[in-house]
Amino acid sequence: MRKLVAAFVIMLSALPLWAGARHTVLMDVLKISELSTILQAEGIVFGDTLNREWLEGQGGPAWSGQVTRIYDSERITESIRAGLEPALDGELLEETIEFYASALGEQIVMLENSARRAMSEPDVEELARAQYAEAVNAENPRLKHIEGMIEAGDLVNRNVTSALNSNYQFIRALVDGDIYALSDDEILADVMAERDAIVEDTQSWLGAFFSLAYSPLSDDELATYAEFAGSPAGKALNNGFFAGFDPLYEDISYALGRAMALNMAAEEL
Repeated sequence: MRKLVAAFVIMLSALPLWAGARHTVLMDVLKISELSTILQAEGIVFGDTLNREWLEGQGGPAWSGQVTRIYDSERITESIRAGLEPALDGELLEETIEFYASALGEQIVMLENSARRAMSEPDVEELARAQYAEAVNAENPRLKHIEGMIEAGDLVNRNVTSALNSNYQFIRALVDGDIYALSDDEILADVMAERDAIVEDTQSWLGAFFSLAYSPLSDDELATYAEFAGSPAGKALNNGFFAGFDPLYEDISYALGRAMALNMAAEEL
């Protein structure tokens, strides 16, 4: 089987409106709409990869249209908000807004989005991974902050789990679409066979991404950001992102699998 890469009555009645407004501010300072557009572009590139590897490049406009609809940017934005709203409220919400509304916070969001766009180019990603490997071998002291952020957010394990769940949903959709005849246990075994490779790839990608994104920051600025990432507010933000992303990408993967099954079945006619 082919691999998959990858917030008295008057005040109470007004509270939901106030909380919603503050979460809108949070979405703005985090530039979630911009991030959603970047993720949509990544999804379209991934769709092109699926077309080449699964459909022999014959998907055509129909496949491209299906992929674009599946990776709808507004849907991505709303899914992120749905994860962030219950995760961040009260003091944690205000601390997060304050940090990302600061000059450093604004710069970090800009750097992260720029790095994410850049790493969508294979040559840039390859270079970033190589430079990160060199930094590890040289024991670059800046890496302690990057590794601290990865550890504080449990980012390797959570991203690997998300990837495995998404791959499971993709294959399950192919089974539901009568492309494969596999039991749940067989699907799980097939997915878990890739776990070690996904762990290694995730570790490399995260290190490369953070190293590239934060390279313009001074040591003090990087230390300040690492301190926020490890704070209760930073961890709550991280939890909120995963709460939004995990079900979103499981749904996306299943939808891609069903679309793939339809296209593969059509090829056989």
